[in-house]
Amino acid sequence: MNPEQTIARLDVICRRARILPVITIPRAEDILPLADALAAGGLDTLEITLRSEHGLTAIRRLREQRPQLCIGVGTVLDPQTWARAVEAGAQFIVTPGCTEELLRTGLDSPVPLLPGVASASDIMLAYRLGYRRFKLFPAMVCGGVEALKAFAGPFGEARFCPTGGVGPANLSEYAALRNVMCVGGSWMLPADALHSGDWARVEQLSREALRLLDAGAGDTPRPASGQ
Repeated sequence: MNPEQTIARLDVICRRARILPVITIPRAEDILPLADALAAGGLDTLEITLRSEHGLTAIRRLREQRPQLCIGVGTVLDPQTWARAVEAGAQFIVTPGCTEELLRTGLDSPVPLLPGVASASDIMLAYRLGYRRFKLFPAMVCGGVEALKAFAGPFGEARFCPTGGVGPANLSEYAALRNVMCVGGSWMLPADALHSGDWARVEQLSREALRLLDAGAGDTPRPASGQ
């Protein structure tokens, strides 16, 4: 997928997502009810991490049984894992950082890559290969809102999905930034709710997250897709 195609596809995915839940599946039986609760709350674009043994199973099951959802895979660290994720049906790839090996894999893949960056040097590495859409991770550790404001100067074409430390307390600050295309996080998936199967709470937190996002964005002009 060439850089222009990657940018266009990620713009569509992130515009649809607005908030990208970062999901680690605790039990295989939770896959469908967890995804259904998020979707009922308005979050139908999901990042399934490979931090548990159920990650690839979740991608396959959701692609087969919930085709209306958009399913990506996170915690991709090498081309071998990338290949397994694509085989399972992942519709986009998210990495926690960027290496030239992974960035070049993205140029040869039919599935778009959202590479993780934490510094200007990371962005420059990916910029050289045509990437303009990034996951800022871990957002709070590497500067959060202030880092994104600083990146807007030298990297005017870049758009970000900040993830890591994003939640209700600072969501509106991120939403107000012109170079933020969506945000990622897992605050709508508290551990106790997952443990008890409290899917109604997951749905409620998802709805509340979108309301907070709308309140934060307000009437701030948003950049056009691909700009």
